[in-house]
Amino acid sequence: MRIYGRKILKEALENGIPIKKVYFAQFEKPSKDFLHLIELVEKRGIPYKFVSKKKADNLIHGEKSQGAVADIEEFPYFTLEEALQNFNSTNRFVVLLDQIQDPHNFGAIIRSAVGAGVDFIVIPKNNSVKVTPAVVKVSAGTVFKIPIVIVTNLARTIEKLKEKSFWVYAATMGGKSYYEVDVSGNIGVVFGNEGKGIRRLVQEKCDAIISIPMKRNIDSLNVAVSAGIIMYDIMRRRDNK
Repeated sequence: MRIYGRKILKEALENGIPIKKVYFAQFEKPSKDFLHLIELVEKRGIPYKFVSKKKADNLIHGEKSQGAVADIEEFPYFTLEEALQNFNSTNRFVVLLDQIQDPHNFGAIIRSAVGAGVDFIVIPKNNSVKVTPAVVKVSAGTVFKIPIVIVTNLARTIEKLKEKSFWVYAATMGGKSYYEVDVSGNIGVVFGNEGKGIRRLVQEKCDAIISIPMKRNIDSLNVAVSAGIIMYDIMRRRDNK
């Protein structure tokens, strides 16, 4: 997979992502930060090459590369078991995404999840956007800071989490206000597809439904916006206990 952008390359380096090769654009007066990035790559023994700025942008089909493009190994997904082993506390916070399709929504949710202290994110194997260069870009590289778990069956995964003492909420219309529910202990929150929402079987496996109350009559908020509101409120309330 090919990633680009100085901040994103720095995040990949700092989080131990295997990098195969880096392409740096040639600048007449490179900044100190840019020179430091080259130094970091050199110290790690990662092969790198200088190219023109136009060539760097062409490597990513005309996007703005900021002078840094890198080829990395396939994105390192986790299994549910691996993710649970990394978080052995009794106060875990997990987000589950039921067939999110838009890479911009996925990237935005990842960025908010990292900021809100989510332990890991679960996505289904089928009919779901995976980590792509666009997702990495929208997440501003924060995708390298959080485990992304791929599962075959999201409904069964919820059952497994409940066996581990998780209380799992479905975030959709028609539920209790999100700020009225208990968010202590191990919790998971499911957010649904942009158009269809949460699938029936997945919702049935959840313990309760939570919703964002609306002052005016609108269908719903964008899923990334909804996720951000709920995740940060959960963080606030858990931190204040």
